[in-house]
Amino acid sequence: MAETNGSSRQGTGVVEALSLVPRAEARQTMKDFKSDQEVRWCPGCGDYAILAAVQGFMPELGVARENIVFVSGIGCSSRFPYYMNTYGMHSIHGRAPAIATGLAASRRDLSVWVVTGDGDALSIGGNHLIHALRRNVNLKILLFNNRIYGLTKGQYSPTSEIGKITKSTPMGSLDAPFNPVSLALGAEASFVARTIDSDRKHLTEVLRQAAAHPGTALIEIYQNCNIFNDGAFDALKDKQRADEAVIRLEHGRPIRFGGEGGSRGVVRDRTTGELEVVDVTAQNEAEILVHDAHAASPTTAFALSRLADPDTLHHTPIGVFRSVDRPVYGTRMAEQLDTAVEQKGKGDLAALLAGGDTWTVVG
Repeated sequence: MAETNGSSRQGTGVVEALSLVPRAEARQTMKDFKSDQEVRWCPGCGDYAILAAVQGFMPELGVARENIVFVSGIGCSSRFPYYMNTYGMHSIHGRAPAIATGLAASRRDLSVWVVTGDGDALSIGGNHLIHALRRNVNLKILLFNNRIYGLTKGQYSPTSEIGKITKSTPMGSLDAPFNPVSLALGAEASFVARTIDSDRKHLTEVLRQAAAHPGTALIEIYQNCNIFNDGAFDALKDKQRADEAVIRLEHGRPIRFGGEGGSRGVVRDRTTGELEVVDVTAQNEAEILVHDAHAASPTTAFALSRLADPDTLHHTPIGVFRSVDRPVYGTRMAEQLDTAVEQKGKGDLAALLAGGDTWTVVG
């Protein structure tokens, strides 16, 4: 497979990221990862496509099902653990990253995945999300973004565009929306990507690179809610419109789009330093930005994330924005624990509980 978005940088990345996770003894198939539970999403929901892509990808990990855990919060997307034939937990609204952090840090022999939505992750769960990202816990976070609250029947969400008419904003939303990729980059996430529910090939490739990454990997997945926000991403899915709207980021390659020839490209304005989209000509072709997903600074990745217009979706980058090496939280924590044991010996829990000032309460 040709290198896309820097997949070759990490070489045997899956082994590197999951080096402590026991491997499956027998070859697994997609069928092995399908549970016996009835899938209960609305017919036509984008969640079905994501579920199929994840179930189809899981055998590539070579990890036994009993060493994989899916943790979710609350929302339509958070039914995901029921449908994966792995360990899983349907947890508390917005708290999936916190629960998964404890699991990943204490059980480094597990492959831990978080499934969440734009409401679950970016509203009540926003604080938990950004701290998991900055700590670089060994988690893979799939953030389904449909720009609406689907489970509670169509209220505006933290990613809904300004002016959005919903049941809770009958005169139009006044809130400026979050850009999940920008938010993750601002939190110093070491791996940030965006993909689309209906593009299975691209979605699977991004999953592959996220799994290979040691540390927190956040993938924003544009996911259609055909009941309460149908067609939100049509500009990126209709073939003719997508040629002019989708910017596919590939590490080491010029950022060009617009048909097979790449008639449009991204350059940096010499005066302002901002990124802008231009028609490619012989005069400016050498100025087209080459994507560097491994740049130490997230500055350019952040600028790329700002190209996506929340209203029209014109000039929307997908792919891996950033993939850099940073110390993994669980590894560093284990090193500290080992050092403490070497210096002071194993702790005595009973002595700790009874140590210092104690009182006997007489009834």
